[in-house]
Amino acid sequence: MYRTNTCGELRLTDAGKKVTLAGWVQRVRKMGGMTFVDLRDRYGLTQIVFNIENDASLTEEANHLGREYVIQVTGTVAERTSKNPHLPTGDIEIIAEALKVLNPSEVPPFTIEDESDGGDDLRMRYRYLDLRRNPVRRNLELRHRMTMEVRRYLDGKGFLEIETPMLVGSTPEGARDFVVPSRMNPGQFYALPQSPQTLKQLLMVSGIDRYFQIVKCFRDEDLRADRQPEFTQIDCEMSYVEQDDIISLFEGMAKHLFKELRGVELTEPFIRMPWADAMKYYGSDKPDMRFDMRFVELMDVLKGHGFSVFDNAEYIGGICAKGAASYTRKQIDELTDFVKRPQIGAKGMVYARVEADGHVKSSVDKFYTQEVLQDLKKAMNAEPGDLILILSGEDTMRTRKQLCELRLEMGRRLGLRDKNKFACLWVVDFPMFEWSEEEQRLMAMHHPFTHPKDEDIALLDTDPAAVRADAYDMVVNGVEVGGGSIRIHDSALQAKMFEILGFTPEKAQEQFGFLMNAFKFGAPPHGGLAYGLDRWVSLFAGLDSIRDCIAFPKNNSGRDVMLDAPAALDQKQLDELQLEIVKPAE
Repeated sequence: MYRTNTCGELRLTDAGKKVTLAGWVQRVRKMGGMTFVDLRDRYGLTQIVFNIENDASLTEEANHLGREYVIQVTGTVAERTSKNPHLPTGDIEIIAEALKVLNPSEVPPFTIEDESDGGDDLRMRYRYLDLRRNPVRRNLELRHRMTMEVRRYLDGKGFLEIETPMLVGSTPEGARDFVVPSRMNPGQFYALPQSPQTLKQLLMVSGIDRYFQIVKCFRDEDLRADRQPEFTQIDCEMSYVEQDDIISLFEGMAKHLFKELRGVELTEPFIRMPWADAMKYYGSDKPDMRFDMRFVELMDVLKGHGFSVFDNAEYIGGICAKGAASYTRKQIDELTDFVKRPQIGAKGMVYARVEADGHVKSSVDKFYTQEVLQDLKKAMNAEPGDLILILSGEDTMRTRKQLCELRLEMGRRLGLRDKNKFACLWVVDFPMFEWSEEEQRLMAMHHPFTHPKDEDIALLDTDPAAVRADAYDMVVNGVEVGGGSIRIHDSALQAKMFEILGFTPEKAQEQFGFLMNAFKFGAPPHGGLAYGLDRWVSLFAGLDSIRDCIAFPKNNSGRDVMLDAPAALDQKQLDELQLEIVKPAE
């Protein structure tokens, strides 16, 4: 055996035992005639002691060990004289009797420590070294435990785990596909699935009434902190269910994960918020509910008093930052600069302080009497010591989104976005469609298989933009961790949906005829949900990005810098696939 024990399991009760450990050299410390080696593996770290008085040649050999050498050590467990209370193994050490170098190591390009000196690009290039670091390893362990708990929970609810194909047909709706050329079918292409949506619906038609899969999905879209070109979904579908059935079951799953993985007991039902309210009061379809700071529309209070910025606005809205009236002019200017950033796009910001005596002092005092400012205070439900921040604009939706960014920034500055506090809600009643300026047509807000709310179906013929969907997203701390919908199971209604989306009957049949035909053979009512596994893990790990909970992620340009992918194909491969690379014009 290479080892009898791991580097994380020995305790004082093991004193006197002869053991063999194997792992990586974390560091070597020489103190007089003694050499101390910290030996590390996945399970922990154990101190090894080499004493020149016991074995001079062995100690000399230990003196030549370098960082990340892979070694095997045999010795006796002893109580440490100088204990380390920060280590589970800190009460013991191994008095070395034999040493074998299993593999030497070059000096690593960055320190394999909890706090590394390696930058993101360097650590991604040597990701296999980065994975030796405790924080990254713990994220993968958390990911493993989460998948085990998901399987345990869903198995207990009667779900079957079924794999669906990775090579499917391309679909024009939604994000861009990653396409795969077919050598055996020249000029034709597979696509990597953006989700197993139609396939899991077909499983419902086939009688598999509770399906799940922890599945890789692929989307060729611009990246950000919570997106990767390939990601993992906890994908689920159920038959003979309504929206409340699905929400209840998967809210239960979320509570199960919180309890088992974070030790957090969530006993209250999650908030359910209509999409229209989320946009009106928080400017986002994924509001962070760890703090309040709800929007208040101020058109009736502030319009028509000679301040042209407000008088010409389509929307005026404010938030009340409790206890922030002490903000200095410098801090106010920082907030103004923040909302004027190009990615936010506000032209400016108005503020008002509620003084200790209840008097209101604002940045636009010359336009407003104290009586009007008192009306403002009342509308904002502000108290002495509060700070009111106001934005306006000619586009209601855009201005609310700007106010949303300001709200989140104030929440951050005031310490209200604690990563150890969790606020969960369901956003429901999404619009069925959204207008695409690029396509100049209505697009499905979720996907074209979403069922409209029964009471809105008549509007499909008269006012489709007003139709609401039986769709729902789960949001935790301002992050969408999953979402789904009740699906259309009637071929005539599905055909109507494709018609509204601009599909000709021939195009709909070409793209989705297999699904519409399947519906003709007795499709049950069904619906489902997909959770983002990467997002759940990053949320539980307290990360700002999903990248560090994925073993081998891509960078912000969609590249794997370790594998140097994507890369060009050689001419022989291109010829086999009958592909020709056309270089862009100079």
